[in-house]
Amino acid sequence: MASSSGFATSIALPKTTTTMESSSSLLHLHNFSSYVPFSSSRFHKPSKAITMASQRAFVFIPKCDVASSGALIRDDKIESKPASISALEMLKTSAADRYTKDRSSVVAIGLNVHTAPVEIREKLSIPEAQWPQAISELCALNHIEEAAVLSTCNRMEIYVVALSQNRGVKEVTEWMSKISGVPVSELSQHRFVLYNKDAVNHLFEVSAGLDSVVLGEGQILAQVKQVVKTGQGVPGFGRKISGLFKNAITVGKRVRTETNISTGSVSVSSAAVDLALMKLPEPSYANPRVLVVGAGKMGKLVIKHLVAKGCKKMVVVNRSEDRVAAIRNDIKDVEVIYKPLSEMLACAAEADVIFTCTASKTPLFLKEHVQTFPPVNHQIGGQRLFIDIAVPRNVESCVSNLETSCIYNVDDLKEVVEANKEDRIRKAMEAQAIIMEEVKQFEAWKDSLETVPTIKKLRAYAERIRASEVDKCLSKMGEDVTKKKKGAVYDLSVGIVNKLLHGPMQHLRCDGSDSRTLSEILENMQALNRIFGLDTDISLLEQKIRAKIEQTQK
Repeated sequence: MASSSGFATSIALPKTTTTMESSSSLLHLHNFSSYVPFSSSRFHKPSKAITMASQRAFVFIPKCDVASSGALIRDDKIESKPASISALEMLKTSAADRYTKDRSSVVAIGLNVHTAPVEIREKLSIPEAQWPQAISELCALNHIEEAAVLSTCNRMEIYVVALSQNRGVKEVTEWMSKISGVPVSELSQHRFVLYNKDAVNHLFEVSAGLDSVVLGEGQILAQVKQVVKTGQGVPGFGRKISGLFKNAITVGKRVRTETNISTGSVSVSSAAVDLALMKLPEPSYANPRVLVVGAGKMGKLVIKHLVAKGCKKMVVVNRSEDRVAAIRNDIKDVEVIYKPLSEMLACAAEADVIFTCTASKTPLFLKEHVQTFPPVNHQIGGQRLFIDIAVPRNVESCVSNLETSCIYNVDDLKEVVEANKEDRIRKAMEAQAIIMEEVKQFEAWKDSLETVPTIKKLRAYAERIRASEVDKCLSKMGEDVTKKKKGAVYDLSVGIVNKLLHGPMQHLRCDGSDSRTLSEILENMQALNRIFGLDTDISLLEQKIRAKIEQTQK
C-alpha cells in the first residue's frame, strides 16, 4: 500500500512470479461472461485445436473459436484446383462455402491480451493514421465487403462483413500475416474468430470495458469512438460496420452511466503506476527518481496518477515542450521538468523508475544503452525499473537480461488487478444485462437490412408495370389529352400501386414496431420473391463476388 507521505511506499512482490501462471485465473475472470449462461448459443464443445492450445499454456476462452490449421489446409486444397476453372465456379461448387442464403456475416478476427503475448501483438499494431488504408486493403479482398480496425496496446482486432465466413477469415488472416511478417500458422495459434452475434457481443463487451485488463477501463471507449471518427467517409466503412461501432459506443456509455463499473476502476496508465509501487521496496524514505518518456494520452495519464500517488517531482521527455507545459498547468505543487528527446538517455541514466509510453515503432532503450547506466540506489532495490506500456514496446526485451534492470510491460499489469474479484464479477453481471439488450436491438436492426433488396425489387417491379400501363392508357386517349388529365391518370396509377404495395411492404418491415418475428418476415420475403419472380439467376453474394473478381482482373 502507498502511504500519503510519498510515492514509493509499497510492499515488494517476488520478482520470480511468472506472468502467465499468476494471471491465468484472472484472465478467466475477465472473460467470465463466456461462462455465464446468458446465451446458450455461445457454448460449444472445445475443438481439438483449442484443447491442444490450452495444453501449451494459452488461455482457453470458450467464446472464441481458435481456428485450427485444418481449415487453412482445406482452403489451400480448394485454391489448388486447375486454373481453367473460373474463380466464381470454384466458389459455387465448393461444398465448404456453398452460398445458400443471400446473407453476409459479421466476423471479428484478432488478437488481444488474453490470447497473445505482447511479442506477437506489437508486430500487428496498426497506427491510427493507417486505419483508412487498412480498411481499403481489407475491402479489396474478394470476400470482404466492409471493414474496421481497432488497434490498441491490448488488442488488434479486425471487424468485417464477409460474403463467406471461411474464405473471409482465410483472406483476413493472410492479410494480417502479410503486414506483420508473422506466419499464418503462428497467427492461427493466437487469434480468435467470432461470428455474427458472438462478434457483436464481443465488441460491446470491449466497449463496456469488460474485456480489458482492468475492468471498466475508460480509455477503450474513447478508442472505439476514434474508430468511427476515423472511418467516416472511408470507402469500406459501410452501413453495417458503422452501425455496429456506433451501437458499441452507446453500450459503453450506458454501462458506465447505469452501473458503477467505473467506480474504483483504473486505466492501463494507473495500473502501471500501481505496478511500480508494488515492485519498489517498502521503506518510505526511498523516494525514487521518476522519468516519463512520452507526453501523449498515455503519458499524461501516467503523470496524473503519479501525482495522485504522492509523487512530487518527475522528469518528462517529449519531442516538444507544448504538451508538457499543458500538463504542468493542470497540476499544482508538483515539479514537472521537461527535457527534449535528445537528452532521453542522459535522463534515464539518472532515473530509478522509467515509464515509457510513446508511439515509436522501434525500441528507444537498447541493451547497449542501458548497460552503461550507473547503478541505482540500493535503497530502491538495486535495479532500475522500466514500466513499458507502449505497443510496440519502447524497451528492448533483452534489457531484462541485465542484473541492474527489470522490465515490466502491459502483459504484467494483470497482477495489479487481482484484488476484489467478487465485486468486479457483480459489476460485470450488471453490465451484461445492458449488453444483452443492446445486442438484441442491433441484431434486429441488422436483420431488417436483409429485406431491403426485396422491398426495392418489389417497388421497381410494380413501377415498371404502372409506367407501362399508363403509357398504354394515354396512347389510347389520343394526342389532345390535356396536361391536367395526364396528371390525373398518373396520380391514379401511383395511388393504386401504393395501396396495393402497402400490405406486402408492412409484412417485410423488421423494425420492431409490430409483433411479427424475424422468421415470419423472412418467410414473407421468400414468398414475395417467388410470387413476383424477384430472384435473380445467381445469388446476391455471388453477384458481389463476381464484381470483385472482375474489378481485380482489370
